Amino acid sequence: MADEQKSPFQHALDLLVYAPLGLAYTAMDELPTMVEKGRQRFGNQVTVARMIGQFAVSQGQKEAEKAAGRLAGQASTVASRLGGFPGVPGPTSGAAGAARSAGVAVNGDAAVAAGPSTNGHAVVSRAEGPSADGLAIPGYDSLSASQVVQRLGGLSGAELEAVRRYEEATRGRRTILSKVAQLQSDRR
Repeated sequence: MADEQKSPFQHALDLLVYAPLGLAYTAMDELPTMVEKGRQRFGNQVTVARMIGQFAVSQGQKEAEKAAGRLAGQASTVASRLGGFPGVPGPTSGAAGAARSAGVAVNGDAAVAAGPSTNGHAVVSRAEGPSADGLAIPGYDSLSASQVVQRLGGLSGAELEAVRRYEEATRGRRTILSKVAQLQSDRR
């Protein structure tokens, strides 16, 4: 039958019933071929997009961890300068934490310990916990490792040791610790 001789009902029947059925039947036969064509055309792009997404997420996690560490360090520094917060125990790491654990009186970051001397009198010594205030590099906590490394060459042996102790007790950046160790061994 020619299209011109079909009634409106037959046109509607073709469009609404037979065309979708024919499309579904063809799709079932052609689906594996269409999937393979799509995989060939877009597979590499999907793989690259997935790798970029995974990289972005891992970098974001690393940056978030660094930021959290910096904030925790800053909060600890502020809390120790203020003498802690009422009702909240102070930090228990570093020299002050070790002193607290040993039953030694602690004031801020400084531990006061009494011990015997050679003449029989008690000797009172102060063991300073790590503090960025005592470092020879101004604004130490706000500097990147590469910025700190650039400034290490001009420090004395005692100043290098202070940087080493502080870095080990706080952020533990290997770049800085390696450079300090190298400078200290060169001076021996």
